[in-house]
Amino acid sequence: MDNETLLTITRQSRQAVEELLNAAHLKSGDIFVIGCSSSEIVGGHIGKDSSMEAARAVLDGVLPTLRARGVYLAAQCCEHLNRAIVIEREAADRYGYEEVNAVPQPHAGGSWATNCWQTFREPVLVEEVRAGAGIDIGGTLIGMHLRRVAVPVRLSFDHIGQAHILCARCRPKYIGGARAVYQEM
Repeated sequence: MDNETLLTITRQSRQAVEELLNAAHLKSGDIFVIGCSSSEIVGGHIGKDSSMEAARAVLDGVLPTLRARGVYLAAQCCEHLNRAIVIEREAADRYGYEEVNAVPQPHAGGSWATNCWQTFREPVLVEEVRAGAGIDIGGTLIGMHLRRVAVPVRLSFDHIGQAHILCARCRPKYIGGARAVYQEM
């Protein structure tokens, strides 16, 4: 991939995270999950055309923004690691997530998870998280890692590279009946 394309992917990724953070109203210490098919970003088929460079470009766009807000990035692995999550040990300890033993590789975990593993301060792998918001880049199915209730969020654009993106934020469940009064979320 040429440098201009990689810079565009970085810019799109940063913008997507910023727009979703503004819609989701996450607090410092919350978790933001991203599933990322680098294959789809470069115009290939998910799981077939992994690109460490494209995944790195996404990470370069999202990680500084999340860290600046004190939000933990949870990076979803591909199906070969059962969509486990790469996360900082600090976050796993904070939320009581049990560590599992595997190290993501480009073709077993994916280029996205591999880049995150190599970049995080103290990465660990956990089976699941309950994130407050997330971005699915290229059809990676992040829903299992979102808190209930997930609410779709439309951004001002719908692609990173050539991959479709779907975004969601979470809100508390509405409970009660006809007489219940709810807070604006």
